Amino acid sequence: MKKKYLLSITVLLFIFLTACGGDDEDSGSDLLEDGVLTVGVTAGPHEEIVEKIAEIAAEDGLEIDTVVFTDYVMPNVSLDEGDIDISSFQTEPFMDSMVEERGLDIVKVADTVTFPMGVYSESVDSLEDIPDGATLGLPGDPSNSGRALLLFEQAGLIKLEEGLGVNATLNDVVENPKDLELLELDSAQIPRQLGEVDAAAINSNFAIEAGLSPNDDSIFIEQDSTFVNLIATRAENQDDEVVQQFIDIYHTDEVKEFIEENFEGSVVPGW
Repeated sequence: MKKKYLLSITVLLFIFLTACGGDDEDSGSDLLEDGVLTVGVTAGPHEEIVEKIAEIAAEDGLEIDTVVFTDYVMPNVSLDEGDIDISSFQTEPFMDSMVEERGLDIVKVADTVTFPMGVYSESVDSLEDIPDGATLGLPGDPSNSGRALLLFEQAGLIKLEEGLGVNATLNDVVENPKDLELLELDSAQIPRQLGEVDAAAINSNFAIEAGLSPNDDSIFIEQDSTFVNLIATRAENQDDEVVQQFIDIYHTDEVKEFIEENFEGSVVPGW
């Protein structure tokens, strides 16, 4: 009788533990311990798009907290350190350079949008008006610097050593017929410093945030941009159910229509 009693307790305990374990598996997410998904973005279009996603997600019972950064470095650091759950703000070349430089354990999980980079100026109205010896500003981080140099080459202002692509640096300029001074600056600050240079290459998210229209205000815009932005998360969470839920919402027709209607070609769906 005693043995049967102990056996019954053991069976009940096993059922209880199995049920508890099953609840953990059914939750499908290790990111929602507090019930909130934190998403890191840069201010401007990325922020607006994620806020739209948050509205849609709320209807499905998912709460999203948008964390806004003013530079490109800290979102990746915060993601790697676990302060945010996912991020949506950068191109793959930029993320790859940060992963290599800082040893971050973050990965791409989906494509988002493309922001054509443009050349802007407060002093000239066209590329032809850029004078000899002019100063051109460009982003100082490696991948965006290389992208800006490619943009200047597309515009016919310089020529780069062949085959380097986004890895080109200032040292790889092989022709500079106007003897231009190429000045690397902080990406987020370039719109505020536009009056201090003759022209500058500006990422569209920072241009739009500063009230500039890539289509209307740039004197030259990137042709056939392949620099698609992405969603990233920590490697350990790349298969998390809530990460996929966020991606699925981002890739809906409703979000695509929001992007097309609100940014009128300055931001282009890239999925």
